Amino acid sequence: MRLKNLIYIGLIFLVILLWESIKKWSPWSVFTQTTHNQVLTEISKLGKLELVKYSFKDIVEQEIVQQLLPNPKALLIIEGEAVGCVDLQKISEKDIEMNKDTLVVFLPEPELCYYKIDHSKSKVYDTSFAFMNEGLLLEEAFKKAEEQIKQGAITKNILGQTKRNAQGILGPILEKISNKKVLVKFRN
Repeated sequence: MRLKNLIYIGLIFLVILLWESIKKWSPWSVFTQTTHNQVLTEISKLGKLELVKYSFKDIVEQEIVQQLLPNPKALLIIEGEAVGCVDLQKISEKDIEMNKDTLVVFLPEPELCYYKIDHSKSKVYDTSFAFMNEGLLLEEAFKKAEEQIKQGAITKNILGQTKRNAQGILGPILEKISNKKVLVKFRN
């Protein structure tokens, strides 16, 4: 009787072991395979000095208005950033004036280097009636959110803050290097 029970337990153990090994190779298993064919297309020389970064969080409600069916809607929580910079490649010799005890550096006007959504931190919170239009709905929401990041940065004076940071950061560095009083100014 004991031997019979041991044989049954052994058979059950073998069936479980066999099942687990077959399950790895079954057609119902989900495998992912990724191949990359990456090609370096361009190397660019950069001279933009990033001086300020604004981080944004936005709650976006997007809706596609339809006549017959219910309107597809999405609610997203977007996180993004905008960066102000000065392009140091635009500085030439005529932009640097040196007096006996003072160095005056004229920088080009600051610019909005980039603005973007951080998709890893952004979330689609809710969608409704979007089963056929979900891709379009979310694409429009992300586009409008990215444009809102740009407008928000300009409205909140990112270019003015970039100027102040350029003077506050570059001035002391150039004073240490030149051993002169340094004035950082902008041409326009």
